[in-house]
Amino acid sequence: MAINVNTVYRTVLLLLNKEQRGYMTPTEFNSIANQVQLEVFEQYFSDLNQQLRAKQTDVDYASRVENIDEKLSIFKTFGAGVYVASSGTVPAHFTLPTVDAFGATSPFYQIGATVYKPANTNSSELQRLDKTEFYNIQKSDLTAPSVYSPVYLYENNKLFVSPSSIVSDLEVNYIRKPNSVNWGFTPGGLGQYVYNSSSSIDFELMTSEQTTVVLKVLFYAGVIIEDPTVIQVAAQQVQSQENNQKT
Repeated sequence: MAINVNTVYRTVLLLLNKEQRGYMTPTEFNSIANQVQLEVFEQYFSDLNQQLRAKQTDVDYASRVENIDEKLSIFKTFGAGVYVASSGTVPAHFTLPTVDAFGATSPFYQIGATVYKPANTNSSELQRLDKTEFYNIQKSDLTAPSVYSPVYLYENNKLFVSPSSIVSDLEVNYIRKPNSVNWGFTPGGLGQYVYNSSSSIDFELMTSEQTTVVLKVLFYAGVIIEDPTVIQVAAQQVQSQENNQKT
């Protein structure tokens, strides 16, 4: 379940106004909210790398690797790579999906498994190689890629696939970026901001991240209103939460 954008904004305003410390406009909030969501999202990858190096527990719901993977699962999707024939000095290649298999526009963030899935034939996962490996592996008949053991080179947001006979049926699994957050509003009779749910977009993060989101937004709010106390308290609480999650 997503984090309600109105809940976060109202909570931050309540904390700021409790001691008359200042105010944050919807425009300021929306900019900060998107920055915070991206920060939390990108932190998942470094946290996952760290936890993969640590000893894990087998207790249900206590595996930190699985918990992080669950948070990332919201952003996992897949779509068809689009074949582009060679042109001039640019070899034939596949471009990344811009619309996923579910018809949603999904801005690409990080590539995952790439699979060749021809109809009525077994699928083959492509092995990702660096440039030297990609060209050297094709020099010998013993190591040359085939439709049963294909490879690819990923450069400049393009997938150069070998063997060249693969011109379709390429499924690209990837992690997309979070959608933009927006606290929508209409002007009230007194010039106030009235929440409009129809034009609002919630955070895509899991509800377990709500406290972290509120604290991070509050930190940036302290920067905007130039209140060092808000900045210090929010930063300390965020750091405390991060330490608890990693120990």
